[in-house]
Amino acid sequence: MSDLLMNVVDWSRAQFALTACYHWLFVPLTLGLGVIIGVMETIYYRTRDEKWLATTKFWMTLFGVNFAIGVATGIILEFEFGTNWSNYSWFVGDIFGAPLAIEGILAFFMESTFIAVMFFGWKKVSPKFHLAATWLTALGASISALWILVANAWMQYPVGCTFNPETMRNEMTSFWDVALSPMAMAKVFHTITSAWALSGAFVIGVCGWMLLKGRNRDHCIRSLKVGTWVGLIGIVLTSISGDTSAVVVAKHQPMKLAAMEGLYEGELGQSIVAFGILNPAKEVGNGEKPFLFDISIPHGLAFLATHDFNAFVPGIEDILLGKTRVPEKFGLKDSKGFGPQQKPLSFEERREHGKMAEHALAYYDEALKAGDSVALKEHVKAIDENFKYLGYTYLEEPEESVPNVPLTFYSFHFMVTIGGYLVLFFIVALLLLYKPKWVPGKKKFKKLGYWLAVLNIPLTYLCSMSGWIVAEVGRQPWTIQDLMPNKMAISDLSAGYVQTTFWIFAVVFTALLIADVSIICKQISKKSMTNLDKVEQPQKDKKRRK
Repeated sequence: MSDLLMNVVDWSRAQFALTACYHWLFVPLTLGLGVIIGVMETIYYRTRDEKWLATTKFWMTLFGVNFAIGVATGIILEFEFGTNWSNYSWFVGDIFGAPLAIEGILAFFMESTFIAVMFFGWKKVSPKFHLAATWLTALGASISALWILVANAWMQYPVGCTFNPETMRNEMTSFWDVALSPMAMAKVFHTITSAWALSGAFVIGVCGWMLLKGRNRDHCIRSLKVGTWVGLIGIVLTSISGDTSAVVVAKHQPMKLAAMEGLYEGELGQSIVAFGILNPAKEVGNGEKPFLFDISIPHGLAFLATHDFNAFVPGIEDILLGKTRVPEKFGLKDSKGFGPQQKPLSFEERREHGKMAEHALAYYDEALKAGDSVALKEHVKAIDENFKYLGYTYLEEPEESVPNVPLTFYSFHFMVTIGGYLVLFFIVALLLLYKPKWVPGKKKFKKLGYWLAVLNIPLTYLCSMSGWIVAEVGRQPWTIQDLMPNKMAISDLSAGYVQTTFWIFAVVFTALLIADVSIICKQISKKSMTNLDKVEQPQKDKKRRK
């Protein structure tokens, strides 16, 4: 029975991951291209230069194709909460549903309204109104992402809610605690700014391909200047918000942070692994070294996690055993900004508290039927004190609370490495744009740079996907952190049903992706880009006549 349950859990997770991955191929490009198009149209509005109008319309076409398919995959993703994760949806629908409802009512309708003006209103509304519509479409996409990310952040750090034993559901007590939690704010800024970086890399890559083919050089120079600036601003802000995210994760999801660093036993002034190869034989408590090879930076993780070079960062085994490893001479002070430190609970202690909540719930039901108000108050108090550990009663072994360390570790380090590379890439691209004489005259060097720009598109997407792998795999086995494990959140479905829908979605989403890429490639590969040629050719003819 247990194996059948886990089979359903694994396939449900796989289906949701499949949908989320395909959806995320379109979302960041929508978020970033919206900003880039807004900047381009603003330049056109201020200069009335028809060349900027042509460039704006070119990128707007790519935005529209991407937007449409992103909406289709996003709707399916939201429906899966009801089809595959109905226990979760019922348990926290009062909380989780609120940001999703706001996203649908406010952001989606805002995008739908103004995107129509953006595409079809060029000759029907004033230039100022059209520019406003373009920016409002970009803003609507960001607002849509904001509320989705608020909902996801709540799953990582459940706040602003309380458990109602009468309805057996979690109910919201403070909307603003949910919407403005430190986890939500860090996730929103990190995700949206990373989308700007991805879109900047996309624009540079597309222009690189055009320049390889010797087409539309003026158009590419205009696009490169806007795309590179947006990309650089995005990756710098992503790095800053990533620092904030690390502090929040260290405080509220220490197990995730330990998995990100392959850390099993922490220490004061914990170093950070800059590069490492994990030991595949390493398991919790077996005494093996965690790394076959590693290069570490002293005190790096302590500072990243707490902004204190001498702070203690717990490892996986420390968290499971409830160890602090802080010598008495340091007192019971935690790292800077965390307040007084209490001895953390071990896995077994958390499980015991969860059982207390479970027993109190059973007795609460009996007292409610008997009309015993005194007993009800006692049981409600016990539930309130222990409910946050209820999820541990469904885990049988401590190892179940440990995420996939290799996948989390390598994804995190890949993301950080590529993020650092992109900072350098955008800076160099800007220098070469504004100082073209610095580029050697050899065609081979230029072609190499163009190919590098093209290859950066899939590389940046992999970087973005890696961030989500860290966020979601690092949270496992929890659907709601510490409160509801995956096996309690799924719907009452057969594994065969989930497998069937998984493969149906895989085929449909792949077809949508192929259609999206083929349309974009067709648009990019046009030998005669009519709008651009009409604008640019007369300019060249005038120069020749002079």
